[in-house]
Amino acid sequence: MLLQVAFDKPEHLALLAQMKEFADIIEIGTPMLKRLGLSAITTARELCPEVMVLADTKTVDGGRFEADMVFGAGAAFMTVLSCASSATHETVGRRAAAFGATVIVDTITEAGKAELLPLNAVFPESFGYIAVHSPTDARLAGNTSTLHVDAVRKMHDRGFLVSLAGGIGPDTLQAVIAVEPEILVVGSAITESANPKEVARWIRDRLPNPGRGWPWDRR
Repeated sequence: MLLQVAFDKPEHLALLAQMKEFADIIEIGTPMLKRLGLSAITTARELCPEVMVLADTKTVDGGRFEADMVFGAGAAFMTVLSCASSATHETVGRRAAAFGATVIVDTITEAGKAELLPLNAVFPESFGYIAVHSPTDARLAGNTSTLHVDAVRKMHDRGFLVSLAGGIGPDTLQAVIAVEPEILVVGSAITESANPKEVARWIRDRLPNPGRGWPWDRR
């Protein structure tokens, strides 16, 4: 299981040095990308050169342009919405392959539905994971559903590797680990805590097979 730490605010960049010991992936979240642009990616790469960076672009169109921007800045991963056209998926897949990068399919627009992906869904080879979310706004509005956790097994049954995000922290860790997502995404439970380094350490210490879960671990 891999630990992805999500940075959504500019001040979170001050935590980079503390996270490099524990994070397998540093996520430059969508709000930070909109605020700081590609400089957030290059900063993460400069301060944590040994940790892979994910750009949470949530791309829905303009795939080649966005892929070239974030991969060119040093991101190893980017996200593309599952509802994007097959043409967008294909062009992003080709650019990811050219950069030796990986794409994550984000199903956030399908959150709460019985099926997150069409039964005939097929993605380019450079697409490594399906991201299953509990959306932030829904949780802040009082939605306590755990359907996103339950969906992990469904995605595994279909042969997909899974990145799981949304409300994950010390209080929910045991239930999340039980469904064995390949990537565990933790944001504010670490970045907004009184002691981010110790919370990251606590979570990392409890992960089964830490540092494994990459697409190439299957080979």
